[in-house]
Amino acid sequence: MRLILLLSGLLVLFTAQASGIDQTAAISALQQSDSLLIDVRSAEEFAEGALPGAIRIGHEEIAAHIASVAPDKDRPLVLYCRSGRRSALAQQSLEEMGYTRVINAGAYDELLPLLNNDE
Repeated sequence: MRLILLLSGLLVLFTAQASGIDQTAAISALQQSDSLLIDVRSAEEFAEGALPGAIRIGHEEIAAHIASVAPDKDRPLVLYCRSGRRSALAQQSLEEMGYTRVINAGAYDELLPLLNNDE
């Protein structure tokens, strides 16, 4: 029984860490005029550098604050963090709230060069 619980826990952890990072979809969504780029990192990380046009809503507070910036649950939302783990958690929260177009763009350091190449 312990093994089953351990494996279940690992599966949940792995799913949260690797939940659908899709940088191609993120770049495509960001080309739409109604998309919103959200940095779910800490305020300190955001202050050290953020993607152009991003707003910051920490992953732990996204459920409480998303409606003020994105009341339309069909608006494309592109999330990123340092590794993709926190953006996966935020993506899951938003999808549970009924947001339909949430994309986990993954890591800031990996997304930055892709956006610079796109310009």
